[in-house]
Amino acid sequence: MTPNAPSRLSQLRTASLSMLDGLSAAEQRCQCHPELSPMLWHVGHVFFVETYWLAERVFGDTSITDQWRDLYFPEASPKENRAERLPDDAEVRAWAADVSSRNDDYWQRLDATHPLAADGYLAAFVRQHYAQHLETMRLASAQLAYARGRSTLPAAVEATPPNPARVVVPAGPVTLGTSTIEAYDNEQPPCTTDLPEFEIARQCVTNGEWLGFMTAGGYDNEAFWDAAGWNWRQAQQITHPEHWRALSNGTWHVPAEDDSRPVTQQPVHGIGWYEARAFARYADARLPREAEWETARRADGLEHLHEVWE
Repeated sequence: MTPNAPSRLSQLRTASLSMLDGLSAAEQRCQCHPELSPMLWHVGHVFFVETYWLAERVFGDTSITDQWRDLYFPEASPKENRAERLPDDAEVRAWAADVSSRNDDYWQRLDATHPLAADGYLAAFVRQHYAQHLETMRLASAQLAYARGRSTLPAAVEATPPNPARVVVPAGPVTLGTSTIEAYDNEQPPCTTDLPEFEIARQCVTNGEWLGFMTAGGYDNEAFWDAAGWNWRQAQQITHPEHWRALSNGTWHVPAEDDSRPVTQQPVHGIGWYEARAFARYADARLPREAEWETARRADGLEHLHEVWE
């Protein structure tokens, strides 16, 4: 286990449980979107997965996992059936405290020679799994806030034109990928490729720029879309990012990610492939390739390229 694992794991456990705070019993088990699970399920699932890989797979202890595997293994529990089978808030919190205590003992006893423990792999995997679900739980939290009709937005988004600022990244060899233990398997192994010179925007597309695309008829103008994207947009009746909401006065509500700058200037997120391609055509640009994106993130003069999941 890496040196920071115990404290970081504790933080992630606490953050996961805190996602239940302030929610009513009905909200905790509400499936607020077809692609999202109830908040109680996510919380139970992350503690279950830690226990499964550590207690069961390493130490052979199935005393916890046997009674919960048909609820917390996703493949055994369809999303639409999870809510009615969930324990309540108090039960989940008490259970999480119990399994955390047991798992802390197992973490201390973990033999570094075990295949799953090599180079801190298991600890890194468990931490990343908690963090992934926290991102999803925040999406669910935003959906629940919308359902209540509450707004956390300090100000409406203002439409802005595409930012024309570009930087030139020179041609040259670039090493992609990594061999660090936290990396996904599709990020390994490192490889080197020659990259031609290219231009890229100085910063991520903002909420304001995306609203500019919308007000310019971006979702209605077939010329911005490729055939597959246009078919998808029509079939799904997509007219805006799923987590955006129109206010009664015609302005748009977008949850603020932080208070460091106006929401108009914050990077847009939750955008699909087809939408991103349509915006690029609208902005007389194209999407960066993987090698270009990774190279640009390391380059000087580029701003905020690390703030959103690409």
